[in-house]
Amino acid sequence: MAGRGILRGMSDYIIGVTGGVASGKSEVTRRFEALGVLVADADIAARQAVAPGSEGLAELVRVFGAESLDATGGLDRAAMRRRVFADPAARSALEAIIHPRVRSLLRAQCEAASGAYAIAAIPLLAEGGGRSAYPWLDRILVVDVPEAVQRERLMRRDGVDLALAESMIAAQATRAERLAVADDVLVNDGPLEALDAHVAALDRRWRVLAEMAVG
Repeated sequence: MAGRGILRGMSDYIIGVTGGVASGKSEVTRRFEALGVLVADADIAARQAVAPGSEGLAELVRVFGAESLDATGGLDRAAMRRRVFADPAARSALEAIIHPRVRSLLRAQCEAASGAYAIAAIPLLAEGGGRSAYPWLDRILVVDVPEAVQRERLMRRDGVDLALAESMIAAQATRAERLAVADDVLVNDGPLEALDAHVAALDRRWRVLAEMAVG
């Protein structure tokens, strides 16, 4: 598909999975993993990108100084969060270090996977450049819920008040912006048991599409 050219990896079809906070993305990807599908997680890749001894961490130190490290020589995540929260330029510099490495790690993990297709779980896909930043994705699944459901879940799950729940939602891409990048949409506003049938249907569809893509 787009952006991958002729040479392709063992897994010839890659699906991006995204969604807003408290949409249930993890519940969805866990079900795909139970079906034997590899899921490469952007949150894990972000930690790997700046792990001790990595080129990413070395570059981060060159840009932000040794004070960006904790006592063990790893990234001081709390200090870095405070720094980028107060300084948009610092945030942009940090993202310029981490995001390309995350994309590269996700792609490599997916293309090395066996199976008909692989999944890249990217919570901030719509915020991080959308489809143009991930031209190697064959399809994008948006796990979608109404904002009222997001608020209720955040308040129950995280014990936050209404104002904080709304600010957490507002800090991300809008529901419309996420849906604009979707090839497939899974509406997750019901009980968790309902996800099984949705995931099974998507798995069947994607296996067919993957076979067609390589045929």
